[in-house]
Amino acid sequence: MADSMAEYLQQDMECEGLLECIHGLKELDRKCYQVVIDGDEPMTIDEIAERIDRERSTAYRSIQRLLQAGFIQKSQVNYEQGGYYHVYRPTDPGEVSRDMRRMVNEWYAEMSRLIREFEDKYAETERPTPTA
Repeated sequence: MADSMAEYLQQDMECEGLLECIHGLKELDRKCYQVVIDGDEPMTIDEIAERIDRERSTAYRSIQRLLQAGFIQKSQVNYEQGGYYHVYRPTDPGEVSRDMRRMVNEWYAEMSRLIREFEDKYAETERPTPTA
């Protein structure tokens, strides 16, 4: 990841880069998200772990980050004889994009406020222009 915004803006970005940029998600999270997106039906942690060729606990941590970011949703499936398990499915892309747009707009508003604060603070200490 870039160290500064200027460096970040100079990189070639793809839409999946938003997962990292806005939500701080990792490459493994992107893989898990793609697996869930590609699934025809909601998937269990075990199915996701198998498809990404990782341990169940590793897949679970990644899925938890995706849940927290709002990219996927969790549902409970009950067994008739008692007990349950969870399955995961992607959140509607329109809902995800609206949430990302809201976050970017909030970030932009906060950056604008900080820039105005910077201008106000340093405008008071303007240096005199040299005379020839």
